[in-house]
Amino acid sequence: MILYPAIDLKNGQCVRLQQGDMNKATVFNDDPGAQAAHFETQGFEALHVVDLDGAFAGEAINGAAVESILSRVKFPVQLGGGIRRMAQVEGWVKLGISRVIIGTAALRDPAFVKAAAKAFPGKVAVGIDARDGRVAVEGWAETSDMLAVDLGRRFEDAGVAAIIYTNIARDGMLSGLDFEGTIALGAALSIPVIASGGLASIKDIERLMQPDCAHLAGAITGRALYDGRLNAAEALALMQRRAA
Repeated sequence: MILYPAIDLKNGQCVRLQQGDMNKATVFNDDPGAQAAHFETQGFEALHVVDLDGAFAGEAINGAAVESILSRVKFPVQLGGGIRRMAQVEGWVKLGISRVIIGTAALRDPAFVKAAAKAFPGKVAVGIDARDGRVAVEGWAETSDMLAVDLGRRFEDAGVAAIIYTNIARDGMLSGLDFEGTIALGAALSIPVIASGGLASIKDIERLMQPDCAHLAGAITGRALYDGRLNAAEALALMQRRAA
């Protein structure tokens, strides 16, 4: 299981939102490259990056910031936000992104996701962001009628590397991960599931170490890490002990 620190990009800065609301953004660092390098120095094995502006625009808006991150670190970087065309997937992979995350297009153009996963084995993940169990798209501005589990099932045997599942109600709220929903989704799918949204403290890490979470591939932490509510060294040590 991998613990991913998160860098959310808005106007070239590292920010955290509350429940995906772009008007409730807290800036934590003006230098995304430096923030990524700090996470790598702390011992994290991989990084989760989202182009928030790109998620609304449907194309890369914070490309320069992403390239700055890639120039400063050696560990794998996965990227989501506005990736809706094959040329975008190809471009990011060529630049060094280890895995692209497709969200809105996974709902609206599943054939694209399947084609991308086939063209770039191990490089494509699907982001499923849910509000009351139903998939939200366009930077979470719209909620569909599609259930999260039904969207996940679309990509069984398609070669998708992972599902990143976010409970929007918990994101940025420090209310704890949605263990019930994430565990249920992981049990329903053969695709590895990564938990996201609301990780609050070391208690969430301890919960992730329980047997019923063994099939999860990892978790993403954002605000708790920036606020100091989650100690990186303590969390990573706990996960390493469990792995041993």
